Amino acid sequence: MTLPAGWTARRPTLDDVPAILAVVHAADTFAVGYPDFDAEDVRAALTAPFFDPARDSWLVTDPDGTVVAWTAVDNPTGVGRDFVEVYVDPGRGADLRAPLLARMLDRVAERAAERGLPALTVRSTVFPPETRWAGELAEAGFTRVKRYVRMTRSLAGLPAEPPPPPGVTVRPLRADDEADLRLFHRIFDTAFRDTPDYEPVDFDRWREQIPASGKVWDEWFVAEVDGEPAGALQSSDQALDQDMGWVRTLSVLPAYRRRGVGAALLWRAFTGYAAKGRAAAGLGVDLTNPTAPVTLYRSVGLAEVRWTDMYERIVPAAGV
Repeated sequence: MTLPAGWTARRPTLDDVPAILAVVHAADTFAVGYPDFDAEDVRAALTAPFFDPARDSWLVTDPDGTVVAWTAVDNPTGVGRDFVEVYVDPGRGADLRAPLLARMLDRVAERAAERGLPALTVRSTVFPPETRWAGELAEAGFTRVKRYVRMTRSLAGLPAEPPPPPGVTVRPLRADDEADLRLFHRIFDTAFRDTPDYEPVDFDRWREQIPASGKVWDEWFVAEVDGEPAGALQSSDQALDQDMGWVRTLSVLPAYRRRGVGAALLWRAFTGYAAKGRAAAGLGVDLTNPTAPVTLYRSVGLAEVRWTDMYERIVPAAGV
């Protein structure tokens, strides 16, 4: 990658967290209108499993030593596809995004070879204002494969939680009971196996990943129908800085869909968020999900506020 005179590219360290965060905040503000990352998110990215900052990340600084771009590869499970982020200061680093993407694709090719794979699928996201980035991804061989929608609802004046349908009960997860955690994982794993992009993760690895999304245990729930496990809801603390409760996953076993289980879980979560004084609730939904959850979400008062497109390409392994 050729840089302008006086600009440099180097590998990041944890000492760079504040400078990286400044770049990410500038990029987020341009893309979604507000900062969507905090310092702990940056530290988590730099110390994530299956990520080596000395090989999987770059920083670019201008002649004043100010960081204007940061790249990273994300793959918390070490299986399946890689996800590439290229953050740039939109005012000073826009011209760097395409060449940094090319450099990261070279690294993905190396990662594929290191895993003994003939090729590796890589993805990256595009938000509505990022028309230039969408074009650069297309020029690099990416195609748009799906759209995610962010949905939210206000919790001001939230109605009383409606009674669940006959036979349906909702209870908190017993987080100190490994059997209940295993049950939660089994519901989640089974429910998501009929979605297009689900990559199964065994219980031990799933449990290891939980801290990344926050252990807000009193906001995790299990639903039963006539005493049998039927669904589960996992909350995350990822939107607390927006005064919002966030539904990370909603899982309903196939045999219990269209029976009010999902709505009962959502109402219980909304009621819990409101009791803590949260202003709103939100979640993200994959529009390619065959269970068509958008209809359910609208029925409990959630509305679409923003879309995100996912782009993808296959990268042959280095040396192939």
